[in-house]
Amino acid sequence: LIGFTGLAFVAKGIIPVPDSKIKKWFVPRNRAKTAAGEEIPNSAEDFFLSARNSATTWTIALSFFASGMGAWVVYGTTEMGATVDLSWLGVIGYSMASACPAVIISLIGPRIREMSGEDAFGTCDFAKERYGRVMQLVVAGVSVFYMFIFVVAELTSISNIYGLLIGKDTTDDSTKSYTSSIGWSVCAFTVFYSTVAGVPASIVTDKVQGVMMVLLIIVLVVAVTAEPANAVSPQEFADVSNITIDGFMAMVTLFLAVASAEMFNQGNWQRVWAAKDVPSMRKGFFLGSFMVFFLMMFFGIMGILAVAKDPQAYASFTKLAYLSFFDLLLPMGAGWNYVVLIFVTCLCASSVDTLQNAIVSVFSHDILQIPRCNLTAVTIFGKEISVGKITTRLMLIGINIPAVFMSAQRKDVLSLFLVADLVCATCVLPVFLGLITEPKLGGIIKPPTELGSVMGCICGVSAVLVNGAILGFKEAINPYTGEVYETGLFSYFWLTNGSICALCGSKTMVTFIITPIVGGVGCILFSNLDHAIRGEAAKVRMFDTFFTSIQKYGNIDGEPTKMKFVNREGEKDENADMMTDGNVNTDNNI
Repeated sequence: LIGFTGLAFVAKGIIPVPDSKIKKWFVPRNRAKTAAGEEIPNSAEDFFLSARNSATTWTIALSFFASGMGAWVVYGTTEMGATVDLSWLGVIGYSMASACPAVIISLIGPRIREMSGEDAFGTCDFAKERYGRVMQLVVAGVSVFYMFIFVVAELTSISNIYGLLIGKDTTDDSTKSYTSSIGWSVCAFTVFYSTVAGVPASIVTDKVQGVMMVLLIIVLVVAVTAEPANAVSPQEFADVSNITIDGFMAMVTLFLAVASAEMFNQGNWQRVWAAKDVPSMRKGFFLGSFMVFFLMMFFGIMGILAVAKDPQAYASFTKLAYLSFFDLLLPMGAGWNYVVLIFVTCLCASSVDTLQNAIVSVFSHDILQIPRCNLTAVTIFGKEISVGKITTRLMLIGINIPAVFMSAQRKDVLSLFLVADLVCATCVLPVFLGLITEPKLGGIIKPPTELGSVMGCICGVSAVLVNGAILGFKEAINPYTGEVYETGLFSYFWLTNGSICALCGSKTMVTFIITPIVGGVGCILFSNLDHAIRGEAAKVRMFDTFFTSIQKYGNIDGEPTKMKFVNREGEKDENADMMTDGNVNTDNNI
């Protein structure tokens, strides 16, 4: 962690590096200059929050790989592999699901960036430009919720892993002080260097962490498989590696759940604007997806190997599937624990610093547009510090305090992710159907409106609640510990359906199939009704008046105006338009 902090200082220029290829690799360049070579006002703060137009293909690839693969991967696919009823399809499903978001972003990322504008930071800005403030708030709320849960899961995972590897019982309350100290340490370092150097530092540390992770994985593959105590016969391996219907259902669930959730991970979308050009972004995300797939497959196969060693112990729950990777480490000696600790620290730090910056990015565009946030608050060592800079730094610090306290409760990591995934599934299609800007299928599907998108999200949430009511679901209970997570109407979001794992079973699979479909169909249906009833008025944002006072605070014209849609050839479409705030220059939007 100290080393990563040093790298952040190099990226920021606090630690000087001689001009060389090394400097180009470690020091991102702010390209926001005027024709005369002068720095554009506010560009330094913008670069801190976005690293805009600075990342090459390999930078994007390593950044996506490192930031997406947190400490949770040590539990994730290993549990799939070590659960005989899931086995190969569970492992392949989790691996494909984790790699899939990068492919989706590489395909729609350029269009999202085009519609949002070059000064945007993520899909919150897309929602604002396409729909208006209400959908911006919906996307912001869902994104922050998902990313916050991700941070909690990361801190929970890294704390438990440190505890396990030094022989502490992480189920005993007496060890909470130790595991909490690990969470505080990770947050302290990542917050410190993210506060100093922002997104550019996150991307630079991701590159180094990504390289370290690849090298350590190679070492672990060789070491684990070369250990005589881990040897199994081909028949033993075949007996526990199966293709099952339960594995298929888990694969479908994982694909839909992870794909939905990662569309709201603003850390991924930050890389769309950080890429220096579209080819670099697309190739980078494709390369990153391959790296993610193979890392997840490695841990899944390790899970299968572990259960092949001792199938009876896993069948009787003497050994737990999600801890199967550590079972392989036991005969290898204490020295390998240090290698694994370095590895998981890289995993955790790369994810946490990205998520910290991504949560701040949700509010970045609006913060930079408020004139009073550009005023100087203090001067330190002769350098002016603006109100906006202090605001973003305080937000960065503030999001971590509740995350550490929640991680100390040691909630099941997969259960936490499931809740966040299902929340994201309710809104994913209503948001991204906004890419439709002209009638489709002969006018049967009309461009989604603000009202239609909001109603689509409500339909998605309603689908979950109705599903829970049909199943007679009244409380969410951990099937292993008996802990009651929640009771009442919203308890079904925990998806404790009593199957062989949190992600398994037909009920969970059907829920993840139905929820986004209902949300998407609701969005299209209500948008069509909106066009039919209100006509041209459907293109006017309904809730703009409500936000007039907020807009005026930032010196933004509160009068709604029509913004021309832009077709794929870059020409303005005079037949379809959407609303935006009055300060947006529609002529220069693309």
